[in-house]
Amino acid sequence: MSTVEVRALSAPERRRKRGIITMASLGAFALAIFGLLPKTGQPVTYSFVLGNEWVLAKEIIVNSKTGGLFFAVISLLAVGIATLQFRARKTSRAASAVFGATFLMSFLCWAAAGKFIPFTGLLQGALFLSVPLIFGAMAGVLSERSGVINIAIEGQLLAGAFMSGVIASLTQNKIAGLIIAPFAGMAIAWLLAVFAIKYGIDQVVLGFVLNVLVIGLTGFLYKRLLIPYQSTWNSGGTFAPIEIPILSKIPVIGPTLFAQSIIVYLMYVAVIVIHVALFKSKWGLRTRSVGEHPTAAESVGIDVNKIRFRNVLIAGAVAGLGGAFFTLGAVGSFSKEMTAGKGFIALAALIFGRWSPLGAVAAALIFGFADNLQGLLTITGTPIPSEFMLMAPYIATIIAVSGFVGRVRAPAADGVAYKRGGGSH
Repeated sequence: MSTVEVRALSAPERRRKRGIITMASLGAFALAIFGLLPKTGQPVTYSFVLGNEWVLAKEIIVNSKTGGLFFAVISLLAVGIATLQFRARKTSRAASAVFGATFLMSFLCWAAAGKFIPFTGLLQGALFLSVPLIFGAMAGVLSERSGVINIAIEGQLLAGAFMSGVIASLTQNKIAGLIIAPFAGMAIAWLLAVFAIKYGIDQVVLGFVLNVLVIGLTGFLYKRLLIPYQSTWNSGGTFAPIEIPILSKIPVIGPTLFAQSIIVYLMYVAVIVIHVALFKSKWGLRTRSVGEHPTAAESVGIDVNKIRFRNVLIAGAVAGLGGAFFTLGAVGSFSKEMTAGKGFIALAALIFGRWSPLGAVAAALIFGFADNLQGLLTITGTPIPSEFMLMAPYIATIIAVSGFVGRVRAPAADGVAYKRGGGSH
């Protein structure tokens, strides 16, 4: 391609081109390292049955070298298709998805040589670890589509985790803990809304301050109340999985999606409602308008700051509900800083997903899968040092925000305070 043609490419097209080059490099790496370099192969056993679901295939045994080579070749073919689609000025999301899946399978065949991989369990665990990320990303969608940067997702998750655990313990009622969690997240969101929208405080700095506030407050109460009086204040328990009849019996999909706790099912509802409402309702149109063109929105009678304030509170409630997953959905009790940066990874998922609900969900699932995979491979043993495996979810996060995902443009008025009648400032 000539220099003139390269300069003629738009910014999104240049990003797509860099993405294709990156995929081609990774595909060649997979072909060489995972497929051609190993002198001999070892059996890799993939198990597809967890419990009493219908059995389509109990397990499949693959030669690690053959499998690594096969999936690497498929990934390179996907790169070829993406290249053709790029030249035809068409999107290549399907080809990119195929590349990602086959590259991962090539790596898995190589890393798990001679090992047993519970594939359905791997997917189930990935969804499990993605739950707080998805709730956090949905909170980010709601607030940032309205024009307010929500760095405080971490604090909202942590507040929801703390209050849900405490209330469930004091009342010995997990439903009560689940109900209070959104209000805890909403309380932190209220502080964000007041200072960011009413007083125009820098939203990024404010978000970090609120995170530090919640970390300090919950840490203090944890030390003073939850540790010395654990049986009273910190023993809420966890929700048992609920198997959906028939659906939970579907091979692979059933145990992964339809044998989960009530919090996961609430997550499904939240994603569907937010996606439909954002793109198919009057509220969604107004939300997107105040996030993109607040002055134009005000000119047709929309109260910009009122919608922003309301949506930030809703976002806080969604994040708070996600925080309940840490206590009532996972471990049954609260521990200091137990969210462990998941709010920031949720923000990366939001960027990776291009500020759309379904895109953010897909990104969160990728991060959850990377997190679960590193845990599984660390336990089973891999040629890669465990320290590098622990870095996997964060490497995925860096890739998400580095520009390889194509055109990533935040809503035009995101982070810009709006003064009624006077425009943004």
